Amino acid sequence: MTPFNSGIPALDAYLADGFETVRGMSSRFSATICGHLLRRQTEMGIRGSVAEIGTFEGRFFIAMGHALAPGEHAYGFDIFSWPDDHVLDRFVANAARCGLPSDRFTPRPFDTGTLSTDEFAGLTGRGPLRFIHIDGEHSPEALSHDLALAHERLHPQGLICLDDMLHPGYPFLVVTVHAYLVAHPDMCVMCVIDREDIVAAPKFLICRRDAVRLYEADLMQSFAAQHFVLGGDAMGHHCVVLTPHPRIADV
Repeated sequence: MTPFNSGIPALDAYLADGFETVRGMSSRFSATICGHLLRRQTEMGIRGSVAEIGTFEGRFFIAMGHALAPGEHAYGFDIFSWPDDHVLDRFVANAARCGLPSDRFTPRPFDTGTLSTDEFAGLTGRGPLRFIHIDGEHSPEALSHDLALAHERLHPQGLICLDDMLHPGYPFLVVTVHAYLVAHPDMCVMCVIDREDIVAAPKFLICRRDAVRLYEADLMQSFAAQHFVLGGDAMGHHCVVLTPHPRIADV
């Protein structure tokens, strides 16, 4: 259990009793922090739906769904055919069992690699998305395409959350992220959420440079006990680093 919570009762209840019953690889640590960020967006009046690419059976998706404000919607993209053809059924059942109302979310059984930005917009309600979680196919080509989809639909003050960054199983996936940031100098890594273990890998939180101030100080204050005070050198931006056990080597 994390020593803090998101501040959203329905989400915190799910994280305490339900999260780990849903098969998946996202960490409670990162889900709690992302839930906090979604709550902060709501409090600041940042409106918009959320989307996830790579929903699987819904572990992280259900957490996002519990953080929605009234009138917002969650869209979950996946081919829903691995490791068998019943993934979608288990996803829907997990959402119902964990208290996410069926009218608050829509599964999208699509390979996002085949979608144009206009098609992706049509499948996510055409409005801006305030939070987009990317955990799809871990190839450079697929991640580059998913980032392009997310970039076009992102709310001006929204967040793109990238999973499995710095994972030893995908050691060069960050090269694709670097190329995206070079091509879009108005974007930056605002925060790195460190791993819980080798399965629950780090996440990058990306936003527009002029939106960093909305989140940065709040994260350092709200998660002071998890704040790695040296931060991270993210292509010239000194980003926030949050980790379950922050420490500096004794040398």
